[in-house]
Parts: sequence; C-alpha cells; structure tokens
Amino acid sequence: MFKNYFTTAVRHLFKNKSFSFINILGLAIGMASALLILLWVQNEMSFDRFYTKTARIYKIYNRDKVNGAWLTSDLSPSALATSLHNDFPEVENAVRYRRVTFLTSVGEKHINSQGAFADEKFLDVFDFPLSEGERANSLSGNYSIVITKKFAEKLFGNESAIGKTIKIDSTDNFTVKAVLEALPSNTQFDFEYLLPWTYMVKLNWVPEEDWFRNFAPTYVCLKEGTKQSAFEKKIQNLLTEHNKSTPNETTAQIFLQPIKDTYLYSKSENGRLVAGKIEAVKIFIIIAIFILLIACINFMNLSTARSEKRAKEVGIRKVMGGMRTSLALQFIFESILISAIAFAIALIIVQVALPAFDKLIGSELKIDFNNPYYWAFAVSFVILTGILAGSYPAFYLSSFNSIKVLKGSFRKINSVVTPRKVLVILQFTFAIVLIISTIIVQQQVKYAQERESGYNRSNLIFTFTQGKVNDHFRAIKDELIKSGAAVAVTKSYSPITRKWNDGDGFYWQGSTEADKKINFAWLGSDADFTKTLGVKIAEGRDIDVYNYPTDTMGMLLNEEAVRLMRLKNPIGQTITFAPDGRQWHVVGVVKNFILESPYSRISPMMIVGPSQYFQVMHIKLNPANSVSDDLAKAEKIFKDYNPQYPFEYVFADEAYAGKYKDEKKTETLSRLFAGLTIFISCLGLFGLAAYMAENRVKEIGVRKVLGATTSGIAILLSRDFLKLILISIIIGSPIAYFAMAKWLSNYEYRTEIRWWIFAGSGLIALLIAIITISFQAIRAALENPVKSLRSE
Repeated sequence: MFKNYFTTAVRHLFKNKSFSFINILGLAIGMASALLILLWVQNEMSFDRFYTKTARIYKIYNRDKVNGAWLTSDLSPSALATSLHNDFPEVENAVRYRRVTFLTSVGEKHINSQGAFADEKFLDVFDFPLSEGERANSLSGNYSIVITKKFAEKLFGNESAIGKTIKIDSTDNFTVKAVLEALPSNTQFDFEYLLPWTYMVKLNWVPEEDWFRNFAPTYVCLKEGTKQSAFEKKIQNLLTEHNKSTPNETTAQIFLQPIKDTYLYSKSENGRLVAGKIEAVKIFIIIAIFILLIACINFMNLSTARSEKRAKEVGIRKVMGGMRTSLALQFIFESILISAIAFAIALIIVQVALPAFDKLIGSELKIDFNNPYYWAFAVSFVILTGILAGSYPAFYLSSFNSIKVLKGSFRKINSVVTPRKVLVILQFTFAIVLIISTIIVQQQVKYAQERESGYNRSNLIFTFTQGKVNDHFRAIKDELIKSGAAVAVTKSYSPITRKWNDGDGFYWQGSTEADKKINFAWLGSDADFTKTLGVKIAEGRDIDVYNYPTDTMGMLLNEEAVRLMRLKNPIGQTITFAPDGRQWHVVGVVKNFILESPYSRISPMMIVGPSQYFQVMHIKLNPANSVSDDLAKAEKIFKDYNPQYPFEYVFADEAYAGKYKDEKKTETLSRLFAGLTIFISCLGLFGLAAYMAENRVKEIGVRKVLGATTSGIAILLSRDFLKLILISIIIGSPIAYFAMAKWLSNYEYRTEIRWWIFAGSGLIALLIAIITISFQAIRAALENPVKSLRSE
C-alpha cells in the first residue's frame, strides 16, 4: 500500500513541476526560518541549566521600597553569604562572585584579562568541567588561582599549567591549582580566571562583615528537600535584622530566584522578577509557529486551488472502490513526502545561514546531529508539518462526489467566504502584524539613539586606572594636555556609561526619615568632570580639588536629585551619610544625563570628590588632531608611567551604543523574519494567481474578443486578491497595535505609536501583493485569445 502511495506521490510531483517547486520551496523556507528561531530559543532557554545541582542553586535578590516604588537588586552585602552558610542548616553552600580586571604576568608576557573573585566553594556549586587539577580546595588560601584552558594556552602554550605561577597586578604571585575547560556559551559567567575571595578581603577592598553596602552577587545552594518558599520566608527579613541598630535602618526583603531563570527574567515589576529576555523568546516562538503555519497555508491553498485537476482522479478511484479514508491517507502521504523533501532542503539552508545568523545574534548555534533527541524531533517535525499542511487538502479532495465529478458538474459557483480566502487573509494578517511590529521596534531603537544623553560622547574615551596610573595621575593628565593629545582629563569611580554603585541612607537639612530611602546613583571626580564629559552646569561650579582643597568632600547633584530632595537652594547644603557620619557640601548642580539605560528615567545622582577609590580615567581627545594621532601620543605617555600595562581604552559612543543592543537585535531579527514571512506569503499568492489565471483562460479569451483591454483584464484578475489584502490590513492593524503597546509598556522612555506606521505598512503590503499578482495577471491578459479559445 505504502509503495503505491509513494509511486503515485512521486509521479504527481514530477507531473506538476512548477506546483511542486512552489510548495517545496515555501515549506523549506518556512521550516528553515522556524529551525533558526528554535535553535536560538533553545540556546536562550539553556542558560545556566547544565550544572549538576541546577535545581538547588538560587541567586539572592533584595527588594526595597524607594521613592514609593519597589526597587530590586541582584547585589548583596558581603556578610550575607557567611551568615547564610553558618546560621541556616538548609544551606549547603553560599558563595559570592565579583568581576575584576587585572594585569596577569608570566615572565615577559603581560596580559590585561578579565577575572573574578569567588568563594572557596564556588566550583562545588557551579561545576564547570575541569581540564586539569582538582576541584576540591582549588580556591583555598589567598594565593590560589583557577584559570580557563584558553587562558592557560595564552600564558603557557601547550605546557601543563598546574603548579605554575602567575603574577597578578605586578604585586602577588598565585599558584595554578586547576584549569577549566572553555566556559560554555550558554552561561552568564564570563571570566578567564578565578581568585579567592579572601584575597580581596586582604586587599581591604571590602569589609568581611559589611551589612550596609550591596557589594556583589550571592548564590546559594540549598540542601536536598529544602523548599524555596519555606527558606525564602525564613531569611526574608535578614537584612532588616542586621541593620536595626544602625542609623540607616532598612526594610529590604530578601528573595530567591532559581539560577535557571536569572538570564531570562531580569526586569522587575513591583519588586518581582517578571520580565526580561523571556519576552523576546516568547515573541519569536510565536513568530516561528506562524511562519511555519504560513508555509503550511501555502500548501493548503495551492492543493485546494488545483482541486479540479485532481477531481477526475478522485472520481475514478472512488468508482473503482477506493475508500475515502484511503484517498485521504494518499494525500497526507504526499504532503509528508513534500515535507520531508522540504526539511532536507531546510537543513541545507540552515547550515549555510548559521554563520551569518550566529554573527547577527552574537551566539554560536549548532545542530547536534549525533543527538538521538534531534532525530526524534526531526522526524516528528516532518510528520507534524506534513499532517498540518496536508490535512485540509486531503479531506477536501477525498470528499468529492464521484458522480458529479465524472459528469463534469464539479465546478462550484464562487462563494463570498471560502476556506481558501480565509487562509490568504490569515497569511497576510500575520505579515501585516510583523511589518507594523518591525517598524515600531525600529522606531523605539531610533528613539533611544536620538535621546539627548546629557554629555558629549564625541572623541571621549575611558581607560581603567591599573598599576601606577593613580599614583602618577596628575603627571599623566598634564602630559596628555601638554602634548595636545587631550583637551581635558578627569577620573571617576566608574565609566560615564555605567552605574557601578548606588546607595541610600543620606539626610540633609529639612529631610525626613522617608528621604533616607531615596536611592542615589554614585559617581566621583577630582576636577574637570563637566569639561571632560560635556555635562552642563545648572548651578554653582564643578568639583576642583586642585584649586579648592575642601572639594575632597565636595559634591555635585543632578537636577533629579535636587527635585527629589526638595532643595530650593542646593549650593552650600550639607549632605550626611547616616551609617558612618561622613559629610559632603554641595558645590554645584549638573543637568540630568543618562548613566543607565536610555529607556529608563534619570536616577537621582551624587558626584563626590576624591574621598573614595577611583578606577576610571576619562580622556577628551583633541578634535584638532586625528583620533589615531591622539591615541598614539596617549599610549606613549601611559607606557612611560605604567610600562608593564597595555594601554587599553573604550570609546564612550561605542559603550553607549551597547545599551540598546538587545533591542537592536530584536529589530534585526524582526526585520529578517518579517521579510521571510512576506516572501513565503507572496510565493503562495504567486501560485494562486497562476492557477486562477489558468482556470479562467476561456473567460479571458472571450473578454478580449469582446474588446476588453489588457489593463482591464489585469485589474479584474487582481481585484479579488487585493480585497483579501485590505481585509488583512483591517484585521492585522489593531492586533499589532495592542501587541506593540504591551511590548512598549516594558520601557519607561518609549516612542509613540503613530498612525502613519499603519498606513505605511498597509501600503507596503498592497504594493508587494500587486507586484506579485500583476506578473501572472498581465501574462494571462497578454495571451492570444484565439489560442486560448481553440484549446478549450
């Protein structure tokens, strides 16, 4: 039986080559698009889910009500991990992790590299695969180091790294205790080496018993059988209990998030993590489903459109005793065969497209052909697609009345509503939704790009103050300006494009107890902050410790801080930090500028004098010279004062552009798959127009003999399709509006949804449809009527 099905299906495919080509190509592109999206989705959903103890690992978060709204942070006080491990029997391990950049040296090799401080049991909790050494005690003591295999090859070549010595920051020597395999691409951790947490304590970078500052992410591994909700309730008020006796009393609450969810759920709402990258994942799963559906709809439409061509075959088979079930199975088998051929072509398309797609999304995806689950998925995918695409045509064709077919009375009068028209409307409705959505995402990205940042990113670079840079900062600054490489230089706690620190617990004259809960972003400066960064002064002056020595405890506020603090005359105000009594005096107010996301509101901000550790130098390159000349001069100066360290820098405009890279990626993917959706839809439309013209060849011939013009016939043949496109526009526009309004609600700073987007999208869809249909319509209209009537 199946041999007969196969033979008949193959004959049918070769007999109708153009029909088969359109069907297979449409399905192949739809399948390839769906596969690419599903590969990306699989990668996104797999982040940090491969550890042995994944089900028991949680990241610690805290939430607190600030300025009337719940704020959430994934940073915890340094003392929290020790307390969790020592005081709660439910905890198997609690570990901290904080990224750091150091110069690492082996002999004459000096590499600026990205590492992290981590607790001794970090690799017990996160069991990354080992290449060499032992996991146990690999981070014990102050001078142990764990490195990745790739980093080991940079430093030691092909030699074993175990027991070798690495100098950190030109200061201390560390012994390699273990080498990790390359970190998986689907982990949020990114380091070349791990250093013991105790070494950071030794450097006095953080007090071990600090309960005041949110300093670093903390992770906890619970013991078997411990329920998250019960443990969460037990530790919920731990921060409050440890801060009761301090002037900066907190009402912060601790909660846990499973490690498997931290990548997908990073945005908070009312103190709960409910959104993030999961939104994009959901959107593209829907896109994948609909692209595949559109490809299947093409199959359905083209199969039913050709119903008259196969009507006699059905009639004869039924007369000869063929059962309806057997006929339906024949047609479903044909669709599964087409689906299998299309899937094979789709795999080729995916393999060819993967390198470019990887570059587009910034991940390395691959199809694991050795995995039996993949082949189970592939077979299921082909069969389900074949059944989905072939079910309606199968039951439609097998339902023909054999007597009516053989008598030639099969033709039906065109109905106002037919399944085929509904399917065309469905196809283009989704295409319209995607076109509108893509334009709105593009507008949102453009809106963020054009938002006034509040500082001048042109010719601005920043570099980290490693080695002797802080010791020689004034000399380096003077030489940069004297050489003409720079017009201004300042140093700060963090880059102008990132927020590394924030805090509350401040009070001032006229403040209330509630004001201590205002959370301020925290920056620092020695002098020339506004001159270097192009930030505007609203009142007062800039910090300048060289001309005003008391500016060591000087402070700049931004306008948002002044507004929330209700300061009518901010200059000269004294700001006190409750936990330790430190006092700053306000010397100026700066215009608001974007430190965090360009999609968020401006946070209140404090910029303080050099009473704290500086880690970043900002340099305004001289615009009178070429950038390459300025950088060459700067590199020589840095080498003179800091010879062991490479001169590495970041352009502020490039760092700022990274703030909307996720949205840019969403825009690019939306544009790509919107284009593919339109192409697949038009492929089906092209096929339908061809068969419509073929079935109306006699009518066209008669009309031409009676004097109809070519343009009139082309309009006649196109009119029905254009009506369907217009209906799709009417249905798709409100769907797109509500979907994108929901998406935009995730952003505090967002574009408006304007009417022209819907008008433009509808016009684009109509033009594409007209171009697609007109080729077949004009071709049919130009046919010789004598030839068409003679053939009839």
